[in-house]
Amino acid sequence: MTLRYLTAGESHGRALVGIIEGIPSGLELDTEVLHEQLKRRKLGYGRGNRQNIETDAVEILTGVRFGETLGSPITLVIANRDWRSWTDIMAAEPPMREGRRKVTVPRPGHADYVGGLKYRHNDMRNVLERSSARETAMRVALGSVAREFLAAFGIAIASRVVRVSTVADEQTHDVAIGDLNEQADAHPLRVLGAAAEQAMIVQVDAAKAAGDTLGGVFEVYASNVVVGLGSYAQWDRRIEAEIGRHFLSLNAIKGVEVGGGFTSAARLGSQVHDEYLPGDGRLRYGSNNSGGIDGGMTTGETLVVRAAMKPISTLMKPLRSVDLATGEATNAHIERSDTCAVPAAAVIGESLLALVLAEALLDKFGGDSMMEITPRVREWQALAARS
Repeated sequence: MTLRYLTAGESHGRALVGIIEGIPSGLELDTEVLHEQLKRRKLGYGRGNRQNIETDAVEILTGVRFGETLGSPITLVIANRDWRSWTDIMAAEPPMREGRRKVTVPRPGHADYVGGLKYRHNDMRNVLERSSARETAMRVALGSVAREFLAAFGIAIASRVVRVSTVADEQTHDVAIGDLNEQADAHPLRVLGAAAEQAMIVQVDAAKAAGDTLGGVFEVYASNVVVGLGSYAQWDRRIEAEIGRHFLSLNAIKGVEVGGGFTSAARLGSQVHDEYLPGDGRLRYGSNNSGGIDGGMTTGETLVVRAAMKPISTLMKPLRSVDLATGEATNAHIERSDTCAVPAAAVIGESLLALVLAEALLDKFGGDSMMEITPRVREWQALAARS
C-alpha cells in the first residue's frame, strides 16, 4: 500500500481541498484531533490578521464512517471564511464587467514573477493565490490523519523554534517528545528558553514597526520510530531524501538538516559518529548525532529534523519592483502577511514528517487494514529488540 495525497484550492477561493489515499481501514479518526492541529498552526507571535478571520474548521467528506477509516480515499475540506469578501475577485465564472484590478507588480522573493512567466498569466493574482502559504492548512489536516496512524504504533511527533533572526535558543529540552508540544505551545514563539524568546519578541516588534519580516530555524522530532524505515538499496528510497523533499516543499524553507547537519562538517569523525554500546537485547547508541537516520534508514533513535525559513516575501514597507504592465519602476505589491511565521512553520513541519513516516511505515509493512498491519509492526519491533 502506497500513501499519496493531493491538495487544491486558492488562498482566497471558496475552500481548500485535500485527498489522502492509502490509510488502512479500521483506524479510529477523531475530527477534533484534526481541528486541534489546525489551531496550533495559527499559533505564534508575529502572525497577521488572517489568523483571526479563518477558523480552519475541517470537514471530512469521504473515507470515514462512524469514526473509522474505510481504506478508501479520505477527502477533507476547509472552507475559507474570507471568501465572502473576495467573491467578485475569485469567482470561477467570467466577470460581469471588465476593469477588475490585476496584480502586475511582482514581490521579490515570491512566486509571482516566475509563475506568471511560466503559466503566461498577465494577472499575478492567478499565481499568488495558489503559491500562498494558506495551502499548508490543508497539508496540516492531511498530516494529522497520518499522525493518528503513527500514534497507533506509539510514534509521537513534536517541534519547537530554536532561532528567530539573529537570536538562537541554546536550551536543550528534557521532556518526552509526546509532552514537548504542550510545553512549547504555551510560549508566544514556541521557544523554550525564556530569555532567548524575549529577545526574539523584541526583534519581531522592531521588524513589524519597520514594515519588515523575519525568518528563523525550527526543529521537528519523532520518537519511538520503527527501526529500518527507508533503505540504502536505492538513492530514492533513503528516508532523509524524502524528508528533505517534503520540508523543502514548504513555503520559504531554504535549508534542511538531519541530526548534526551542517555542524557535522566542522567536526572530527570521532566527534560525529554515534558509537555502539552493549544493550539489553539490541545494542544501544552512545549518542544521537545522526538524528535517528543512518545509511538512509531509521535507527530507532529520536528523529531530529531542522529547517531554516527565510523571511516572508511580502513586506508592509515594500521592496523595489517593476510594473509589468508598464515596464516602470515601482514598489512591490502588498498582500496581507505575517511579520514572523516560524512557529507556524514548525507545526506544519510536524505534519510533513508525519506524512513521510506514515508512507515509509506502509511501504515496509503493507496492509489494507489496521488488523492486518498492526501485528506485522509488532512482530518486527519484537524481532528488532532481540537483534
